[in-house]
Amino acid sequence: MIYDSYHILIALCIITIVSYLFNIISERLKVPSVILLIGCGVLLQSVSEYYGQRIFIPRTILELLGVIGLIMIVLEGALDLKITKEKKTLITKSFIAAGAVLLITTIAIADILHIFLDIRFVKALPYAVAMGVISSSIAIPSVDKFDIDKKEFIIYESTFSDILGIMLFNYVISDSLLSLITVGTFVWNLVLITIISILSTLLLMLLFRYLKGHIKVFLILAIIILVYSLSKQLHLPSLFFILVFGLVLNNVEPFLKGKIQKFLHPEKLLSVNNELKIMTAELAFLIRTFFFLLFGYSLDLSLIFNSTVLLTGSLIILVIMAIRYVFLRYISQTNVFPELFIAPRGLITIILFYSIPPQLVSNKFNEGVLSFVIIASGIIMMIGILFYKKKVVDAALVSEV
Repeated sequence: MIYDSYHILIALCIITIVSYLFNIISERLKVPSVILLIGCGVLLQSVSEYYGQRIFIPRTILELLGVIGLIMIVLEGALDLKITKEKKTLITKSFIAAGAVLLITTIAIADILHIFLDIRFVKALPYAVAMGVISSSIAIPSVDKFDIDKKEFIIYESTFSDILGIMLFNYVISDSLLSLITVGTFVWNLVLITIISILSTLLLMLLFRYLKGHIKVFLILAIIILVYSLSKQLHLPSLFFILVFGLVLNNVEPFLKGKIQKFLHPEKLLSVNNELKIMTAELAFLIRTFFFLLFGYSLDLSLIFNSTVLLTGSLIILVIMAIRYVFLRYISQTNVFPELFIAPRGLITIILFYSIPPQLVSNKFNEGVLSFVIIASGIIMMIGILFYKKKVVDAALVSEV
């Protein structure tokens, strides 16, 4: 069946409207809109199969939506963060939590895949990294109504987890994990992306003073995506640049004094900052909508309902939660509830999974395990948010009495 342009436009508009309604419903029912979108995609898959109208979704479309969505969501989160001396401890804790939990979880998941799916440990590592990374694309929008300290911890932790996850992924897919050359390359990439991030951010901010007219936000976004993509081609953790740019732009006011004002116009920086916040929020919503809907549509549920997949996936979820609890409770000594439950896997997991080089792809890995971990971690997050908001409401009622 051939669809004309108006059929496609009608479908796109209906999907966008439904996604907006899902956001309203998620606030009422305490169910993350991402879960609703995936469920809607699965439902559409069943309906299309029933009527014999199943549409093939190329992996490239999911990858493209995933990359742009990841950029928009991290930028949106960074533009909401304020860095002060008082938040030094918070940033340090979130960074250590993201790094340590990611590393330990990756090793544990790789062991599970090695034991239960008989995958060589070296080949299991890329899959383990993909499932060990917290998805900021799900975590950040889900904590929008949280207390500011909890919200900021989760934004920092999930963003750091994405950045460190990409760095670790690039490391484990290298030819030799323990060679001095590989370790040196890893360190050099970190130094290089730091230099690129600082220089690119400064150049962008200098560019703002020459921008005139109303059409400037998409130009800025195009440059940001270009720098991200070029850095990615060099196998650099390019998400770090997005975080640096957003943080610098949203925390530049204290430095806009004296001669610097001649080069960086404060009013233009603030104007661009406000416009970027609005645009990134809108684009993140739109891209997230179509990505998770298409992901749900392309899910093969028959792969999930398999005894080996259910056992392996459940063990991975159990290990993720156990490691996270021990670290938050005894090492980081930060809040456990609801932070323990806010560890979803999603967009970044799928992107890394698609990025595994052919020589490390294992025929013994069942994609159902990946889908199970994504769905189960989302449901656990939903339960955590539900009980957290109930606790907040109960506390408010007690204080009123």
